[in-house]
Amino acid sequence: MAYSELIKNFNRIRDYMREFYVYGFKSREEYTGKSARSYDDERRRLESWLGDYMRFRKTAEGKNVFLSIDSRISYHNPLYKAWKAKSFTDGDITLHFVLFDILYDSSVSLTIEQIMEEIDERIAQFSSPRLFDESTVRKKLKEYAAEGLLETEKKGRKIFYRRVEDTKIPDTDVLDYFSEVLPCGVIGSFLLDKTESHEDHFAFKHHYITGAMDSEILSILFSAIREKRSITLETINRKKDRITENHVIPIKLMISAQSGRQYLMAYAPRFRRITSFRTDKIISAKINEVSEQFDEMQKVFEGIRPHIWGVSTTSWSGERMGHVDFTVRYGEDEQYIPRRLEREKQCGMVEHLGSNTCRFTADVFDTSELIPWIRTFICRITEIHFSDQALEEQFKNDIKAMYELYGLGGEA
Repeated sequence: MAYSELIKNFNRIRDYMREFYVYGFKSREEYTGKSARSYDDERRRLESWLGDYMRFRKTAEGKNVFLSIDSRISYHNPLYKAWKAKSFTDGDITLHFVLFDILYDSSVSLTIEQIMEEIDERIAQFSSPRLFDESTVRKKLKEYAAEGLLETEKKGRKIFYRRVEDTKIPDTDVLDYFSEVLPCGVIGSFLLDKTESHEDHFAFKHHYITGAMDSEILSILFSAIREKRSITLETINRKKDRITENHVIPIKLMISAQSGRQYLMAYAPRFRRITSFRTDKIISAKINEVSEQFDEMQKVFEGIRPHIWGVSTTSWSGERMGHVDFTVRYGEDEQYIPRRLEREKQCGMVEHLGSNTCRFTADVFDTSELIPWIRTFICRITEIHFSDQALEEQFKNDIKAMYELYGLGGEA
């Protein structure tokens, strides 16, 4: 059973979950962000959700705690449990069921006065009835209307409330895929809880689960983009332990196919350009007014997008655009190499020079973003050039250092 203490702020849960399971489990002595008692409380809470996935290893320094999730067995993201463990007061529970009992029929609309009369009539049947004032009920109705559970209609000076009609739940295969692959997949996970037990048809070789903790932030960002509004972001630099506020125009969410990290591409007046923000570094996001620059910035982004390899929109050398090209040679039995180049080239071009030779070229804002990908072709690269000479020299020096490390000798 989940730890029953009330969760007032999910951002705190998000922080602890990262500190314990994403950046490495910290001991009671190592964690200095809160008191020892808070550490113990939050650790017990997380263990109650993720106990089935926790593993321990003893080392000379002590016991190491970590998460171990086998994607062949666990088809669903266990971190969604954090979103489903919210607890409620007795008053919340009582009012919730009384209200939806009163508004059970979606064709019936009632005013706050009529709803209060119905509440008094129903709770009068209990031996120790809980009383609710009109202000509390009105706030709860407003909350449910904001969540999309109720609809409101103003007639004259009165507001009528009615329950939203039930919608058909999508096919379980759709929900299985959505919940594990797409942003805000926690929504699909909640819907899956309403379906009957079924056979899972999807398994994921690369299952990026930590994005689950950013679901609330993503929901706000998507709403702002849909409504073309600016937002105020609070981002944290964990190395410097510094929080920065930025007023930006959100444009698009991008997800790394390599790491699963999620980024917001946004125009930041502070930097006078479109830049990226990692969603796991966003502490809070507040939606502001509709932006008159939204359409203009979206067109600017679509114009520069063909020259963005990852999410960086600036070059190491400070140039507007950087160039990189390299040639690879492969064996007769390595036809997967040219196929891979074609599949992963993104905004680059692949030129077939012969039966066993290809050249890749790209003009991008930040050529350094290609380095990790280019390294996967080491031992087949015969020639490589960067417009950023310092970057090219560093790449070749890294190869020489690798030769020396393995005692191979030779020139890069």
